Amino acid sequence: MRVLFDIGGTQTRIALSRDGRTLGTPIFVATPQTYTEGISVIANAILSIARGEQIEKVVGGVPGPLSHDRTTLISAPNLPLWAGHALSGDFSKVLSAPVYIENDTALVGLGEATHGSGKGQSIVAYITVSTGVNGVRVVNGRIDPSARGFEIGHQIIDAGAISAGVPCPSCGGGGELESFISGRSVSATHGKHPKEISDGAVWSRLAVYLGYGVHNTIVYWSPHIVVIGGSMMRTVGIPIDQVRDAVANTLKIYGEDLPPIVGAGLGDIGGLYGALALSHTIGS
Repeated sequence: MRVLFDIGGTQTRIALSRDGRTLGTPIFVATPQTYTEGISVIANAILSIARGEQIEKVVGGVPGPLSHDRTTLISAPNLPLWAGHALSGDFSKVLSAPVYIENDTALVGLGEATHGSGKGQSIVAYITVSTGVNGVRVVNGRIDPSARGFEIGHQIIDAGAISAGVPCPSCGGGGELESFISGRSVSATHGKHPKEISDGAVWSRLAVYLGYGVHNTIVYWSPHIVVIGGSMMRTVGIPIDQVRDAVANTLKIYGEDLPPIVGAGLGDIGGLYGALALSHTIGS
C-alpha cells in the first residue's frame, strides 16, 4: 500500500492507493503551523486510515523549495516554522516506511500531466496562481530535473516596479510576477479577499500580467500545452480566455502556432495524483 499526501499552508490532503493505480477517498486535515505538531498530526492521520496495513512507501508534496537531496524544506512562506527540518526522515521514523517529498506545485503539475488536463501531451507546463505563484515543466510523465526547484513566480515582468519598490510578498524582490497576481498581493493591494473583488477591470488587468508570465514560460520551456490552476483561476478570478488573448497579443515568434492554454482539471487533489504518479518512479 502507498500513502500519498499534499501539505498545504492551511490544509493537508491524504489518500491511500492499494493497487498503485487508483486513489482511495481522500481525507483532509488542518495543517498545524508548528513543525513538531505538524509531523504528529499528519503521521497520526496516515496511521489512522492505514489501519495497521503495511506501508510500502509514502510520497507527498510540501509547500516550498527543497534541499538538493530532497529531504528538507529550505523555505516555506506559508509554513515558516517548517523550514530547515528534515521532513522525510522525521516522517519515516514515525511511519516506519520510506518517505519521499517533492515541491507541492511540481506534484500538482505532474498530476495534471498524467491524469488531468495535460494527459497525453509529452511536454506540459503547469502554472499555479494561488496564494503564491509557481510552476513546473513535466516531460514524458516526469518532473523535469532542476538544481533548486522551479520558482517561476519570481520572474521579473516589470523592471520599472523594481525601482518603484513594489515587493514580492514572499521574497521581497521587485517587479516579479507574484507581486502582481498572487492572492496575497491582490489582497494587499485592494484591501479585501480576491473572491470579494467584483470589478472586471481588475481581473482583466491581472490576465494581462499572467499573460506575460505564460509568454515567458512558453518561450523558455516550449511546451505542447500550458495548464493553469490555483484558487485565483476560479469563477471569481482571472479569466483564462483573456490570458489566451494576452499571450496571442505578445507572443509573435511562433506565429499562430501557439500551444493550447487550458484550465486545470483535477481540482484540489491534483497533488495526490502527482504523488501517485511519482510513486511509480521513486524509491524503486
